[in-house]
Amino acid sequence: MCSVLIFAELISGNKHDMEVLIELKGFLQAHNQINRGAYDGWLESEASPCNWKGVGCDMNGRVSSLDLSSSSISGPFFGNFSSLESLIHLDLSDNSITGELPVDLNRCLGLKHLNLSYNLISGVINISSLTKLRTLDVSRNRFEGEIHRNFLAACDELTILNVSSNNLRGNISGLLDNCSRLEYVDLSLNRFTGQITQGIASVIQFNAAENGLTGSVPLDMFPEGCKLQFLDLSGNHLFGNMPNSIANCSSLTYLSLSGNGFDGQIPPGIGAIPGLEKLILGSNSFANEMPLSLMNCTALKYLDISDRGFGGEVQGFFGKLESLTHLILHSNNYTDGIVSSGILRLPKLIMLDLSLNRFFGKLPTEVATMKSIKYLVLAENNFSGQIPLVYGQIVQLQVLDLSYNNLSGSVPADIGNLSSLLVLMLAGNQLSGEIPKEIGNCTSLLWLNLAENKLSGQIPPEIAGVGRDPSPTFARNQKDDAQLEIGTRKCLSVLRWIPLGYPGFSYVESEMSWKDCRSLEDRILKGYGIVTPPYVQPCIILGYVRFSGNLLSGQIPPMISAMGNFNLLLLDDNLLSGVLPSEISQMSLVALNVSRNIISGEIPSEIGQLVLLETLDLSYNNFSNELPSSLNQLYKLSKFNVSYNPLLSGNVPSTGQLSTFDKQSFLGNPLLSLYSADDGSRSESNNDELTTEGTERDPAKEEIIVLVISFIVFFFATIAIREHDSFMYVYYTIK
Repeated sequence: MCSVLIFAELISGNKHDMEVLIELKGFLQAHNQINRGAYDGWLESEASPCNWKGVGCDMNGRVSSLDLSSSSISGPFFGNFSSLESLIHLDLSDNSITGELPVDLNRCLGLKHLNLSYNLISGVINISSLTKLRTLDVSRNRFEGEIHRNFLAACDELTILNVSSNNLRGNISGLLDNCSRLEYVDLSLNRFTGQITQGIASVIQFNAAENGLTGSVPLDMFPEGCKLQFLDLSGNHLFGNMPNSIANCSSLTYLSLSGNGFDGQIPPGIGAIPGLEKLILGSNSFANEMPLSLMNCTALKYLDISDRGFGGEVQGFFGKLESLTHLILHSNNYTDGIVSSGILRLPKLIMLDLSLNRFFGKLPTEVATMKSIKYLVLAENNFSGQIPLVYGQIVQLQVLDLSYNNLSGSVPADIGNLSSLLVLMLAGNQLSGEIPKEIGNCTSLLWLNLAENKLSGQIPPEIAGVGRDPSPTFARNQKDDAQLEIGTRKCLSVLRWIPLGYPGFSYVESEMSWKDCRSLEDRILKGYGIVTPPYVQPCIILGYVRFSGNLLSGQIPPMISAMGNFNLLLLDDNLLSGVLPSEISQMSLVALNVSRNIISGEIPSEIGQLVLLETLDLSYNNFSNELPSSLNQLYKLSKFNVSYNPLLSGNVPSTGQLSTFDKQSFLGNPLLSLYSADDGSRSESNNDELTTEGTERDPAKEEIIVLVISFIVFFFATIAIREHDSFMYVYYTIK
């Protein structure tokens, strides 16, 4: 009889759980009309939910785990999880859940594992009743409030705590005192204050990067028996000497102290940590002398001593660290010693960043002998002379950034040998001559920036081959499970590479944290594009071409349409002429800028097929006739400019997308009639012109006069704003 009662109770409990899940399914469907996850396939006709995807049951058939991660869930938090009385594991990560946590969640008393990461949840984290929690991950949300008052009231069982990337605050001193089982703690990217909490030596991973922590690190912070394997204190306001007792953390593999005010000697005890792989000390006030004990770190792969004020020659010490794969020395005052230091002979060096120094003279040809180098960043120095031809022999090279130097001569044709090249940055130099047609052999190249040089001639038709098949390079990089890093805390490389202000990139400078930056770099090199934060409309950018600010002439080659992996085409401020090829509509562009050229003819109606287009700038050209009606269908268009094309005529539509732009988008077009949003009328033109009331006009004669005057004014205005070299080019072309 007793067993029958137990069986009946189990059946009843199973049925109750199924009813709760059906309620959950209906709730999610109501808030997600289109994109739905696996829950949409839960069949109510089945006897038990235990076989439903994402649902796990215990030995009694009760629902014990629920995994709805990456299920395209949006809208508020479901308010009845507590009815699943046996629930111990709840994973709602990687969705777009909004609003605050319901009180109901605090009633899920059996929960041991809770993952709400990568959502849009706000408010305080009030889960103080969940005393059985072992793992808690609420990272990448919008939570606020003080951490220790809201949910660490009882943490006896907690082993993993991740609250990173929120807006949490409060003094974290003593935070870990009552959490004896904690092993992994991530408090990074919040607003925490106070001093480093005692007890961090008892955890395996401690990350408090990018907060407001102050004070010095106590001498007894790292006692014997220190368990730390990962320690990140970067981006705070810590100062004083870093204790030499860090040597007691013999299992440490990652140590980052960058972006603080540490002074004194770099702790020589670091050299007693045999397994240390990453050491990031940049942006501090450490003494200039490097402790020789670091040469005992035979496992050291990644060393960042950027923004330290080092001057003169690069120290020979760095050339002796033969295990290094990444050496970051940017933002110092080095002037020489690239060759003599021996760093170019490091056998395993994959990445070398010497940008933002004061190096001068010719680029070192010895770079070509580096067998492992993939990422070479020498930008923002004073290098002069030509780009060495031997750079075209570094066939494994994936990133070459020589931007913002004083380099002259032509772009070497041998660059075409670099079939693995993903990023080529040569902007801001004095390069001249034509773009070599061999660049079309760079089949992996997706980020190409030759802006602000003196390049002339036509854009070669072979440009269509650029970036046509980067998949072999991406495949090699994707096999590397470790995160590929090509920058440091300030994301200087990425900020130099990206075209700020354009779709998909505009958020980067203001919103990117170090963690975002490292993730972005990794995604670029592995071919996953750029994924914006959840509060920005998702947009993946595969690649861009930027030839702005040169002396390029002739027509844009129609073959450019074959560049299917490119989303930004920026050709502004050149001498391009002819018509805008209609084939450009075959690209997947989100931004097209051909402003400040001398392109003529009609604006191709096919531009209206660029349904992803968000930025279109055709200003300061010689486009004529009416605006094609197809432009009015570009519903994503947020920036539009056809100003100073004085031969454009007709009416700006009073409805549709073009009607959303004000007169600033249409300046200098006297034949173009604007729609007035105020009274529904049309203005005579968008110029502030004098009128002669009471005088009889001849419309035909007036139109001819306006055309002639407009063309003359525009022509001489264009000439006036060109550089001297540009003027001479036009002169000899006409002659």
